[in-house]
Amino acid sequence: MDTPRISEGFVGRIRPIAAAIVRNGERILVWDDLNPTTGEVVAVPLAGGIEFEETGEAAIRRELQEEIGADATTVQYIGTIEDIFEWNGQKRHELYLVYDVELTDRRILEADRIEVDDEGESYVARWRPLSEFHAGARLVPTGLIDLIEGHAAGISPKESS
Repeated sequence: MDTPRISEGFVGRIRPIAAAIVRNGERILVWDDLNPTTGEVVAVPLAGGIEFEETGEAAIRRELQEEIGADATTVQYIGTIEDIFEWNGQKRHELYLVYDVELTDRRILEADRIEVDDEGESYVARWRPLSEFHAGARLVPTGLIDLIEGHAAGISPKESS
């Protein structure tokens, strides 16, 4: 198994993030994040900060190109999640604009693991079945699995926290 990444967040301010739900059948592309304070490992979708004057959709397209070298053919907004939590001993406050993303790059869709390059830091993303997140594995931000499944069922996006 690959070593989980330990993410760093912004302290004392809200971070706007665009998150990509990249699906391959009933699987989604995620990476593992380790909370060194608690030892918990959570699954996180590919995502990145939204820069000033950048839309969430533009951020997703940029992040996927920078991190895995892939172009998104479709980027569809599915909802917003506000998450206030403690991670690595620090309070964090993040606003996620969540997008359903389609890729046509067969090498990513067929790979078991995908190398991610995030500004010089490398880690691994992999495909995981949505069913794992009903069987004990935790997908973050909190409420993301419900948003994904609601979108698949045709339920309109709503803000959650």
